[in-house]
Amino acid sequence: MHKLTHYRLCPHSRSIRVVLAELGLEVENFEEQPWDLGPSFLQLNPAGELPVLQIDAGPILCGSYAISEYVSEELKRHPVDGLSVPLFPGSRDERAEIRRLVDWFQHKLDRDVTRELLFEKLYARRKPGMSGHTPDADILRTARSNLRYHMGYISYLAHGRRWLAGEDLSFADITAAAHVSTIDYFDEVPWEEYPQVKDWYVRLKSRPSFRPLLADRIPGTPPPVHYGNLDF
Repeated sequence: MHKLTHYRLCPHSRSIRVVLAELGLEVENFEEQPWDLGPSFLQLNPAGELPVLQIDAGPILCGSYAISEYVSEELKRHPVDGLSVPLFPGSRDERAEIRRLVDWFQHKLDRDVTRELLFEKLYARRKPGMSGHTPDADILRTARSNLRYHMGYISYLAHGRRWLAGEDLSFADITAAAHVSTIDYFDEVPWEEYPQVKDWYVRLKSRPSFRPLLADRIPGTPPPVHYGNLDF
């Protein structure tokens, strides 16, 4: 059986969990703590980044982008219904747009917002020797300001397209929603200001592949009441 090493609130891990669920691929899940990665994990991925997918009798794939590309190339058709795998659909130009947006969310949104919130609100308090960490108000203020910029961009994309990269669901939507779900866990998304983003997110949130993410809980850090609601 394939083995996925992940962390439940890591957005990169979340995107791959959704991909695997969309395709109905069974995996054995192992959770690592991003703030305290052990030597055994670093042997799998010396870069020290999640997720890692170990293909049964196959390669070790490190990082959400490498995993998504491998799955897309290996599974040209959905193993259940035989339809095209919904990761990088369309023409060459359309696939290039999907990859551009995946890069935007995996790097820019992560760097501007998600990574900072995770560290300040969760990771730092769990790092050895930092149990008394208090979130830096300036960093949180900047992350919240950056979030509005990204929400505006997602709203712009959702307004002009059926899905973020075009007419079809793609890995761009899954990646963006994975980040939004992590940010929403900390009740940081100003939903009332971005109704088009909310409508788009509800469509992703309502998919069966997304439900395990909505069931995730961190002891001592509960999500807001609306987090698991499909219509909020």
